[in-house]
Amino acid sequence: MTASDPRPVGVLIADDDPLVRSGLTMMLGGAPDIRVVAEAGDGAEVLSLVDRHTPDVVLMDIRMPLMDGLAATEALRARRGAPEVIVLTTFDADEHVLRALRAGAAGFLLKDTPPAEIVAAVRQVARGHPVLSPAVTRRLIARVAESDHDRRRARARDRLALLNHREREVAVAVGQGRSNADIGAVLYLSVPTVKTHVSGILTKLDLNNRVQIALLVNDAGLLDDAG
Repeated sequence: MTASDPRPVGVLIADDDPLVRSGLTMMLGGAPDIRVVAEAGDGAEVLSLVDRHTPDVVLMDIRMPLMDGLAATEALRARRGAPEVIVLTTFDADEHVLRALRAGAAGFLLKDTPPAEIVAAVRQVARGHPVLSPAVTRRLIARVAESDHDRRRARARDRLALLNHREREVAVAVGQGRSNADIGAVLYLSVPTVKTHVSGILTKLDLNNRVQIALLVNDAGLLDDAG
């Protein structure tokens, strides 16, 4: 690097496998704007090595002895002026991804990510831009969608809990698309009684029409239960 060039990105590699550390060092060493400043074989070593070498980015394995990479990431990112962390692992379990990101990791890549993409990720994270592998991004989107579904179901069930047993049965029948006459036949009620229950449901739940009852029952998952 010449004096006119920007300072190279300092990287600390944390992995309990010496071969993995060696491979990553060789991979990153081929980039003129990146410099491996230290290697750690355990998460516990990372904290002291960061103090000593002040890297810009830490490539952090998850499964390490004494202190795993997630605990090390949490401890590191709790510090002021901490380096960015890219979690690099063979494991893409959702709980690992979410815990790492909650702890402040800026990236999460699988170890089978092509070398050029790992190098690009180090550069991107050093500039303050988070990075996730496409596979992990897809999983996170699915997890968030699943979480939204779970929250919607819980909210719907809380609202339906305001109904008594008979009103709940009528609401489920409305959700199944049954007419008042059909509901009366199934639940052994007169049509006027069904209408009274439907009106009571609309009032209790502050809804405007039968479609809203059906949507709420569907969100609550009661149609699955009924099926």
